[in-house]
Amino acid sequence: MAKLNASFKVMNLMVFLEVVIFVDGHQFHTRQQLMYAAENRALQGFAYATKTVRSRVICGRECSMDKRCMSFNFNDCSKICELNLATRRDHPEDFNATQGSVYFDADEDTPLYSLTDSSLNLYRSCKMLLDAGYHSSGIYTIYPERFDGCSLRVYCDMKTDGGGWIVFQRRQDGSVDFYLNWAEYQSGFGDLSGEFWLGNDNLVTLTSDDSRGTWELRVDLEDWENNTAWAKYSDFQISPGEYNLNIGQYDASSTAGDSLAYHRGRPFSTNDRDNDVWGSNCAQSRRGAWWFRGCSHSGLNGQYYPDEHAAAYEKGVYWHHWKGYSYSLKTCQMKLRAMRQ
Repeated sequence: MAKLNASFKVMNLMVFLEVVIFVDGHQFHTRQQLMYAAENRALQGFAYATKTVRSRVICGRECSMDKRCMSFNFNDCSKICELNLATRRDHPEDFNATQGSVYFDADEDTPLYSLTDSSLNLYRSCKMLLDAGYHSSGIYTIYPERFDGCSLRVYCDMKTDGGGWIVFQRRQDGSVDFYLNWAEYQSGFGDLSGEFWLGNDNLVTLTSDDSRGTWELRVDLEDWENNTAWAKYSDFQISPGEYNLNIGQYDASSTAGDSLAYHRGRPFSTNDRDNDVWGSNCAQSRRGAWWFRGCSHSGLNGQYYPDEHAAAYEKGVYWHHWKGYSYSLKTCQMKLRAMRQ
């Protein structure tokens, strides 16, 4: 009796179905060419199923096992597999440049695009978007140098201090709980249009790219009387591992005072990972993750309060050198920008 074992291989940008038939103990191999790949392209608007899978090979298997599937898109970054009811030949107007995605169908004439396709506008930062004419603050997709072709959704501040800032933290209404653990701060959380933390791994990857110069950090603060202040630092970088805070010189023209110098070089601490030098966990007692020493001159990830009155000393969202230890701020943002493009 014969039994069938099917597996997929990617070779020369083509997907093959390898069929191994066992008959009376003997192996017979056949190989059927299934699809041709177009890198950095996707057929949009015709997906009837979306799945998260490990590789384009598995995505191809899902497509081949479903009679409805005419083509599929697979994103190497997000691992999202989309099974399509049509092909790019049927709908060429919907066959678009999509960085990080690969498209497959059975058409031998499918063009094989590369990462250097000139039709792809790959902006690596908010500053590059600004220089290209994007002057409205909002959510954009960028392709940072060290993200290996993967994209990152960010909020770009195009107005403050010349614009071009990647916002990586925002507090404004208490809608998002910031008293979270190491893994949650590692990957990021919240809503880019509201309160969020971009993610420590993303900060490491962004600031490790010094090919276009070092990064600067800006902190924008607002109190409950709508007064504002800011602080700026050169040479901002987050180190891998314990996410140590590296900052250079404080900009003397800043108006908020220097409440980060005390934290220079400190590793990050969360409620489940105590890296401070105090006897107890500062992240737990201050109810917020930060680069604590023993404990802090600032804490912008602390518990949000509906007015300036924090529950106790060093609680709330505070910046000591502007409003003191017991004043919880109304809003704050932390943002970074390449110092040279």
